[in-house]
Amino acid sequence: QALNDEICEICEVWTAESLFPCRVCSRVYHDGCLRRMGYLQNDSAVEVTETAHTETGWSCYYCDNLNLLLTEEEMYSLMETLKLCKIIPETCLTLDDFLHYKHLVHKQQFERPMAEEQEERAALQFSALDPDKKGHIEWHDFLSHESIQLLQKLRPQNALLRLLTAKERERARAAFLALDQDSDGFIGEGECHRARHAWFRKHQKETPSCSVSISHVGPMSESSPVSSGSGKSQEKTPPAPEREEARPVDWPGFLRENVAYILAARPNSAALHLQPPA
Repeated sequence: QALNDEICEICEVWTAESLFPCRVCSRVYHDGCLRRMGYLQNDSAVEVTETAHTETGWSCYYCDNLNLLLTEEEMYSLMETLKLCKIIPETCLTLDDFLHYKHLVHKQQFERPMAEEQEERAALQFSALDPDKKGHIEWHDFLSHESIQLLQKLRPQNALLRLLTAKERERARAAFLALDQDSDGFIGEGECHRARHAWFRKHQKETPSCSVSISHVGPMSESSPVSSGSGKSQEKTPPAPEREEARPVDWPGFLRENVAYILAARPNSAALHLQPPA
């Protein structure tokens, strides 16, 4: 059982006031401290108050920022790539900007143009990063997506697994056990792949009260109350081919295959920072 800290991360004082726990790490916070530091603005305090103690949860400012997972060298490499591709920091990107960037990066890496199928995947990723269909993606969502892509490219699987927190492992374990209907320690490959889609199901109100919307982190079964209650924001999970079920996946395999998606689901933003393949 992953335990939360007992004192506020900011003021390092224990009080009888309610402390808001992060859904990813063990840190806890006073809402007054979060406000004072500028981490809660406008109506986001209401959002945090309503979700921090629910299954949906809230990610603290450390865990919300996937960019912080990069080393200095990795960050430098990413910024150099952005500079080469003439991406201006802190600006929104349109679909054309995003595809142009993806084409340039692909050509640099593989010395050949991007295939049509890859361009379609990039366009799907853009849509996933623009859940409100505004026609552009926010800078922090773009940076989170690029950070997770870079981690996948540069770090071995075991290094990614070491980034998972106790809470994330617990949640993933619960998801695996829920899928392992006959308790033999294995699930089908198709179920493992479908879990990737379920991981990012966002829990949104009909009228979000602020720019920070809180996502449910963790795969959910189709029958779970959160799964069935998310309404319009859900998309149907694509049916998996039957042959996928043939390869059994054990718990370590499940964690390995889902680690990037678990990390990508950390931010509070409603955007999907790593679109699972259909």
